[in-house]
Amino acid sequence: MTRLTRFGRPVIALVAGLLAAGGAATAFAQSKKAGPIQSEKQAFTVETVAEGLERPWSLAFMPDGRMLVTEKAGRLRLVAPDGKLSAPVAGLPKVDARGQGGLFDVAVAPDFASTRLVYFTFAEAGEGGVNGTALGRGRLAENAARLEDVSVIWRQTPKYASTYHFGSRIAFAPDGTMFVTTGERALDQFRVKAQALDETLGKVVRLDRDGKAAAGSPFEGRADAKPEIWSYGHRNLQGAAIEPATGQLWTVEHGARGGDELNHPEAGKNYGWPVIAYGREYSGAPIGEGTEKAGMEQPVHYWDPSIGPSGLLFYVGDVYPGWKGSLFTGGLAIPSLNRLELSDGKVVKEERLLEDLAERIRDVRQGPDGLIYLVTDSDEGRVLKLKPAKSNRS
Repeated sequence: MTRLTRFGRPVIALVAGLLAAGGAATAFAQSKKAGPIQSEKQAFTVETVAEGLERPWSLAFMPDGRMLVTEKAGRLRLVAPDGKLSAPVAGLPKVDARGQGGLFDVAVAPDFASTRLVYFTFAEAGEGGVNGTALGRGRLAENAARLEDVSVIWRQTPKYASTYHFGSRIAFAPDGTMFVTTGERALDQFRVKAQALDETLGKVVRLDRDGKAAAGSPFEGRADAKPEIWSYGHRNLQGAAIEPATGQLWTVEHGARGGDELNHPEAGKNYGWPVIAYGREYSGAPIGEGTEKAGMEQPVHYWDPSIGPSGLLFYVGDVYPGWKGSLFTGGLAIPSLNRLELSDGKVVKEERLLEDLAERIRDVRQGPDGLIYLVTDSDEGRVLKLKPAKSNRS
């Protein structure tokens, strides 16, 4: 079943009904019995590649077709094309997996074939119960499930005592730099720091491959600002992707009750949180000063109610002709895969897919075979792939 509306209240009732009828497995079985799934522009089927993962968070493809998959509890796995899981990859630093903390994104360096470098983000503990998002790097051993020469090359500062809103995604830019997204740690006394330029909460930061502030960033040389900050005023960014045609960074971030946002963060700009927002507090109270304020950017697109967007992909392959150029993001609050069509930098159409699957989609990636791969967020998490199919319409 697909949905063209962005307003999802009926979907919540549908998911609840499916779960009551026997859970996600039943919903998936029902979808399979119905034959190929017909979206507006592409028929496809869903196939399980790997299973038995505990709350997987991210996946990255290596040149040989294998995948690296993170599990929130702090494990990194190698996944063979036939779905076989390795033992946990050795060498990772200790991960603070309390609350929303854990092992998050994983990305292989663009020159991985020669360097074998792997980058990953995680919640790092400090003394006295504080923690924060950190970026690590290591070299994957040639013939073993092990990271070598591991180091933490960047840390969100300062650390605070919170188990919420860590971000975090990694996106490699065409100029050789990388973007890392962070969260603002959620609690009232911390979230205001999203507006502070001397801290890296609620920010997109731009780094070189060694984790240092990249040259030419907008706040370079300012004594009152962290030099790595690219954009600020963000809440909890859980998706980041580079638009292939332009090299532009795009992100998705969680709102509160409503107000999830799609943005293309630009250098030095303020995206408003928590001064302006399209959502409301979980209590129902208003947030900040409304939805607009001079000097603060408007989102490209927002969702109300929240879908809980996670992962972000510009699809550039040829396997699904009807989807080429579409932007995909997973849904956590409304379990789904969401396809967006863009024109002149604006969303002109949205299609909600895989509602019958009734599984939270944490990440979405394009494989070297041109297929779309998904990671489902559950205690029995899976890696799924979408395969093109002939339409089941008469």
